[in-house]
Amino acid sequence: MDLLDTINKRHSVRAFKPDPIPQDTLKKIVEGALRAPSASNSQPWEFAIVSGARLDEIKQAFIDNSTKMPNLDVPISLQYPEPWKSRRQAVMAGVLEKLGVARDDKQKRMEWQQFGFRLWGAPSCIYIMIDSEFHHADNGTNIWNIFDCGLIAQNIMLLATEHGLGTIPALMPVLYPDVLRSALGLPPSKLMVMGIPIGYEDDKNPANKFRSSREPFEKVARFYT
Repeated sequence: MDLLDTINKRHSVRAFKPDPIPQDTLKKIVEGALRAPSASNSQPWEFAIVSGARLDEIKQAFIDNSTKMPNLDVPISLQYPEPWKSRRQAVMAGVLEKLGVARDDKQKRMEWQQFGFRLWGAPSCIYIMIDSEFHHADNGTNIWNIFDCGLIAQNIMLLATEHGLGTIPALMPVLYPDVLRSALGLPPSKLMVMGIPIGYEDDKNPANKFRSSREPFEKVARFYT
């Protein structure tokens, strides 16, 4: 597949088929992604590739904790100013429209949120982690290792696309990092950056008909000569 075709074909999948992914395929995807660049070749990333009963356990634990406030290891503000606020709102509004869920239908919106805690039905999830010792080096926060994780996440998603798989890079899989560390037997030093649910796309689910827009080149870039 041509690289630009792969980039354009990749999209956030919000409903997966339950079919399991062969472990060898998951290994090829993550192994291939390891050629991603990183600051000073630090390669700060680590991965927990979770499937089967262990992932089912995590999904249920997230639902059990869903009434609690999230406690992200890598905080993010959701109080976006414009124009970023409108772009964020357009995604949720667009997905709910495809699902036929009215803005004031609290029950359906809650059901959709619960589906998110089940990772949209994905049979596997690739969790990206960093070590707190490196992230909080020199009495500060090393934001470059988060940037590096973004680079390798893109590699993972593009390689997944080439293997006929769908993905979604998301914070929802890491809203309760202590639950993850407990379920996976990880020490507190392993910080959860994001999760990438991965699986075969359920093309019959209307949520997957939604495509987010992109700003035109002329609005976000200019040449200086």
